[in-house]
Amino acid sequence: MRLRAGLQAKFLSIMGLAFLVVVVLIALLLYRQERIQSEVVGVSRDAMRDSFVESLRRHGEGEVAQLAGSLTNPVYYFDLDAIGELSRAAMTNPGVRYVIVYDNEGNIVHDGSEEIPSYGKRMDDAMAAQVVAARAMHTQWGVNTFDVSAPIKIGQQRLGGVRVGYDLKAMRTYQDGALDKLRQRLDALGRLQLLWVGLLSVGLLALGALMVWLIQSWLVKPIRELADAARAIEDGQFGQFDHVPAAGDHNDEVGDLMRAFGRMSQSLARHDRDIRRMAYTDALTGLANRLAFRESLDQRLLHLRGDGGQLALLFADIDDFKRVNDTLGHDAGDEVLLQFARRIDETVGRIGGELALLARFGGDEFVILVEGRRERNGEARTVASHLAEVLVAELGQPIMVHERQVFLGTSIGVTLYPEDASGATALMKNGDIAMYQAKVAGKNCYRFYSRAMDQAVERRVHLEHELRGAWDRGELSLVYQPVFRLGDGKMVGAEALLRWKHPEQGLIAPSVFIDVAEQSGLIETLGPQVLRAACEDAVSWHDAHPGKDPLFVSVNVSPRQLRSGDLPNVVAACLHETRLPAQHLHLELTETAVIGDETHASNLLSRLRASGVKVWLDDFGTGFSGLSHLRRVPVDGVKIDRSFIADVLRDPDDLALTTAIIAMAHSLGIIVVAEGVEKEGQYAVLRERGCDLAQGYWLGHPVNAQEFLALLG
Repeated sequence: MRLRAGLQAKFLSIMGLAFLVVVVLIALLLYRQERIQSEVVGVSRDAMRDSFVESLRRHGEGEVAQLAGSLTNPVYYFDLDAIGELSRAAMTNPGVRYVIVYDNEGNIVHDGSEEIPSYGKRMDDAMAAQVVAARAMHTQWGVNTFDVSAPIKIGQQRLGGVRVGYDLKAMRTYQDGALDKLRQRLDALGRLQLLWVGLLSVGLLALGALMVWLIQSWLVKPIRELADAARAIEDGQFGQFDHVPAAGDHNDEVGDLMRAFGRMSQSLARHDRDIRRMAYTDALTGLANRLAFRESLDQRLLHLRGDGGQLALLFADIDDFKRVNDTLGHDAGDEVLLQFARRIDETVGRIGGELALLARFGGDEFVILVEGRRERNGEARTVASHLAEVLVAELGQPIMVHERQVFLGTSIGVTLYPEDASGATALMKNGDIAMYQAKVAGKNCYRFYSRAMDQAVERRVHLEHELRGAWDRGELSLVYQPVFRLGDGKMVGAEALLRWKHPEQGLIAPSVFIDVAEQSGLIETLGPQVLRAACEDAVSWHDAHPGKDPLFVSVNVSPRQLRSGDLPNVVAACLHETRLPAQHLHLELTETAVIGDETHASNLLSRLRASGVKVWLDDFGTGFSGLSHLRRVPVDGVKIDRSFIADVLRDPDDLALTTAIIAMAHSLGIIVVAEGVEKEGQYAVLRERGCDLAQGYWLGHPVNAQEFLALLG
């Protein structure tokens, strides 16, 4: 006789195994708790240090800037009494160790004391050399001192400078005390957690014992009775499943289960109908889905081959639907799809006729079938053309969603049977190609399929193939457009732009091959290569002219690179290998790439900015968002789109918008760059409005690396 384990024995085994797992997990939890305490202390130490450093830096820079302004007149008139009063007043501030006023040669003018024993002596400490050489606010960190210096100017003439040193010992004392308190608190929490873990273990044991008793009373016994009833049915004692035992035998869940046998067969047919309906119907709109449409299309084509009828397939795709989900949420996107589906359904029913079929393929794609009779040659084309024209007009009307008007369009591709294709797969492919051509033509329109469209698709595939090896073959290169500071007209950097000179087709427009690289995923390979080349060129600029202020280089980053999440690591590796300082690299991202997923983008941009890299928002003002996004996305600068700059001299609205962008960005501490400056008047207006930087053909055309290097000479 073969032994078998009953449910109760199996449950006891499971409970024992579960208890063993819980014990192991508790041990791991306690071990992890100890590790976490150490990590918390370390993270807290770093956070406190970073917070204090940033606070001290801001406070010091503000205090020294104010002191430098106050010392302008006393230094200009060499009023030592006034200089001394201001210096001594500054030394009374908390944490200040010294105040030194010096001249342009680095000689001490005043040290805040009454006798000024160091007067006329040259500053010879370790930080003095960089202080004298600095022409702007300068900060340095020593072992126990934070030194902040600022030039003292009258107009553009530098009279000297002032240094203020802050004591760092107090910071460390405060930090050590806070960490000791944190450790004590963590130890107390650990003991309390250990107590709760013990109580939990006892509770689990009690729960296991209770569950064993309940399993025996409520489950094991009823299952045994149900097994006896099942064997009786198997032996043929009940002729039908709905023949249940007497009520006195099993007047409980087991009896309910036996009676459910009879109802089961009745529900199977109903469930089969429901499953078929769900399988062939779109859950959101109630329209036919892809599977139902394909089966219907196959049947109609089979029928049309016999009587020579005509058929038109319309492939409709909502333009820019993704921005609704990105900005208003997926609930609003579903509401838009429902309203679109109702409009399409009403229009198809009114124009397409009784035999017309509407289906939703998924996402924002809808497919329509209309038929024409054999005796009316060309009827399918006529009906499809009229239907497409009306759909473009109807679906171009605004939609009210969440008390907001949303303007969207529809791109429609039309293909005909049997003129364009004889099979369902080819017909649907042709409709998709025609719809894509409608997108390329500017969206919110319709296009009929033609053989030339296949050629266009083939050219795009060929272009993608050629692009894959273009960098290694030396066909791709970088050009640099200078960026100037409007305040003094000085060139401060350059934007790296990718160019492709094909050996047969010549120069290919960036808008063409960049789009191909983005959609095919090649941008994830080209992006790091462009970044590395731009960083190497920037290093060569500095090496060629070491005495000049280093220039930054800005590199465009595609949305696909941002979505991959590996961008900070790629940038860090590139900076390490090329030895380009992080502050000399600026990354440009489009506004739409950032707002697609603000949380993800903010995390990546924060990591980049923490490394010292500057982040600019490119083509600002053309996206679906507003200035409010600047508060949620960490960026250092915005580039006003060239479309606003082009009309800034003659369009008051563009001028007002440009002025508002500059003011808002400055209020958030963000610099503003104007692109597309092609006239002197535009340059003057932007400088008057306080714009920081500018680039454009009036200032300088994009040139290759050698020509740009010559510009620096």
